Amino acid sequence: MASSNIIEHGNIESSSDKTDKPASGGKKNHNKYRRDKPWDTPDINHWEVKAWDEDSGDGLPGGRLLEESSFATLFPKYREKYLREVWPLVTRSLDKYKIACELNLVEGSMTVRTTRKTSDPYIILKARDLIKLLARSIPAPQALKILNDEYYCDIIKIGGLVRNKERFVKRRQRLIGPDGATLKALELLAQCYILVQGNTVSVMGTHKGIKKVRTVVLECMKNIHPVYNIKRLMIMKELEKDPKLKDESWERFLPTFKKKNVKRRKPRQLVEEKQKMAAASSAGAAGEGKAAAPSGKKKKSYTPFPPAQLPSKIDLQLDSGEYFLSERERKAKKLAEKQDASREKSEEKRRAREREFVHPSLLGDN
Repeated sequence: MASSNIIEHGNIESSSDKTDKPASGGKKNHNKYRRDKPWDTPDINHWEVKAWDEDSGDGLPGGRLLEESSFATLFPKYREKYLREVWPLVTRSLDKYKIACELNLVEGSMTVRTTRKTSDPYIILKARDLIKLLARSIPAPQALKILNDEYYCDIIKIGGLVRNKERFVKRRQRLIGPDGATLKALELLAQCYILVQGNTVSVMGTHKGIKKVRTVVLECMKNIHPVYNIKRLMIMKELEKDPKLKDESWERFLPTFKKKNVKRRKPRQLVEEKQKMAAASSAGAAGEGKAAAPSGKKKKSYTPFPPAQLPSKIDLQLDSGEYFLSERERKAKKLAEKQDASREKSEEKRRAREREFVHPSLLGDN
């Protein structure tokens, strides 16, 4: 009986579900229970970041922050002189936002902290970004722009992406380009300030621009030339101007670059080719009027037996008797051979020097 009730109940639920679905078989109307919001008009920009303004009524509950927040960062020794010069400017700029700062030359660190007068809760994070940028060799006037709400920053670490030091230096230079042309083009396209310093790349700008720069930098470290990405960004910038393509995919307009593995010829092969060409040219010059000899290797006769095995190092030592010598005697023998060779070479050089002081007529008679 219980099972029959469950089945009947299940049938009732399924029938009720069917009645909720539209008869036409289309999609559900998800806006059925959504009411109009008279305060939410299309002209409101929900992504706009409004500046903190105490005069317009912005404030914290209780009037101040409950706890003190602080951030510190270390700076390299070569930045000490510059930071001492610009620190009064940094202090004056942070005083406007009620943020305290400290430059410790003994530890080599910069510290920022909130005070009792600090009202903007987010400004301490901006001050943290400021001391990070100053430590990464960004000029103070440029770094102070990070305190504005429309500026953001990112420090991209590229030091551990390439193991080989020489390869890393080449790819980092490729990112900068000749006379900084590649970096300047990237700055103009992404509307960002970029500084390549040591093992990091510091970027200042909007979130969208920082994301573009990060992609280009990381792909450059993966051996993808930044020119390809710059070309892609230029096409995207032109496509943004067309309102018809706003809601369409741009994949058909963007270029796709495939990686090609080009086999490089080894230096040994190049040397052999040069030798062959030189031999062919000399043979052609020597045999004027004669038929040229057929070029190419002579065909070896086939033998079913494998070639004789080459003697190993131990076999050679046994033949010369060196194998039965002690380690000390071997070293003494090698040293004696080196001394003999150097003596012969020095004697030959001495004779060559003496030959310079002999009259050419005497050399011809000899």
